Amino acid sequence: MSEHSIISWHEAGEERSARWQSENRSAAPKRVQIADDRMTADSAFRLASEGNALLWRGDYQNARQLLQALARRTERKPRKAATSPLDAFNLHRQAQSQRARTLGMLLIEVAADYTIALRRAPDIQLACNEAYGASQGSFVVSLREILGLIGAHEWRKKGVEIPALQARIHPYYGVFSPVRGEYLNLIAEAPLPTTSLAFDIGTGTGVIAALLAHRGVAKVIATDQDARALACARENLTRLDMRDRVDVIEADLFPPGKAALIVCNPPWIPARPNSSIEHAIYDPDSRMLRGFLNGLAEHLEVRGEGWLILSDLAEHLGLRSRETLLQMIADAGLKVIKRMDIKPMHAKAADESDPLHHARSAEITSLWRLAAR
Repeated sequence: MSEHSIISWHEAGEERSARWQSENRSAAPKRVQIADDRMTADSAFRLASEGNALLWRGDYQNARQLLQALARRTERKPRKAATSPLDAFNLHRQAQSQRARTLGMLLIEVAADYTIALRRAPDIQLACNEAYGASQGSFVVSLREILGLIGAHEWRKKGVEIPALQARIHPYYGVFSPVRGEYLNLIAEAPLPTTSLAFDIGTGTGVIAALLAHRGVAKVIATDQDARALACARENLTRLDMRDRVDVIEADLFPPGKAALIVCNPPWIPARPNSSIEHAIYDPDSRMLRGFLNGLAEHLEVRGEGWLILSDLAEHLGLRSRETLLQMIADAGLKVIKRMDIKPMHAKAADESDPLHHARSAEITSLWRLAAR
């Protein structure tokens, strides 16, 4: 569990306090009010919108229903009309942030043994141990975060079916899940320049490293900087009986040495993440993309290839042009051998109510085969 600040409130005639837990590093609310089953959704929404946190002392399932009611009310708020794709993206992110802030105001207290002292509360001990590690004492947390932990625990237990791998990948809490797997089909189909050694940069769940090993690459070195991702990848590769062929190491992008194949699937959108899980989606100023491109040539063997997996969603949103991407490739001393494309198959691409539907419906995911010039 990460470092916490303290949250304080007045209850039963005395001042109380507890450790504040927030995975997205939001500050502890300054104003806290006790709430229970007598509170109406309208009152809760007004208080939460004004920055008042609600520490729940009623029935747990009623708290879940209240959170759903708050979510419906956030959707009713009128939205400004966008004047451009970039404006639509900025307004969408602003609305997401405001929604998260409002919904994050419904709080519950969790005991040191990871139990919740509310009627009809679920057993969250395993989910908390998986996400937070060993307990550091009782704490107060948003109900929304706890529901995220429970959902992540179910995904970790069930796993995600990967057809190209003919197996399941089990994502950890805070590690991006390969539920949108069309890019894996590109990796499964691209011609391998080597079957001796490959690097998987920013491995996450380890799915790309596993797929390369599944295709017959004798040795894969997978890197990541995130402790959860490293543990997740190692467990997945152990499940798949691939630990003898895949080494998972902590590294900032590249491991030492060179390889004839280096694969990277960086975050696709150059924007600031608002939470830990969003680091797999948003790449401020294209930092990881630039880091991969700028270091690729010196880590490639002669006639080696770098495979860059990248969506063009940022281009449709006006966040990065194709010309900018091509210039980044050229400035890194690289050339494009070939580009393989695939159309996304996720539900949002067909959801006309999505504020970013125009961009999502035009999105293409590509595997760029790059080589040193």
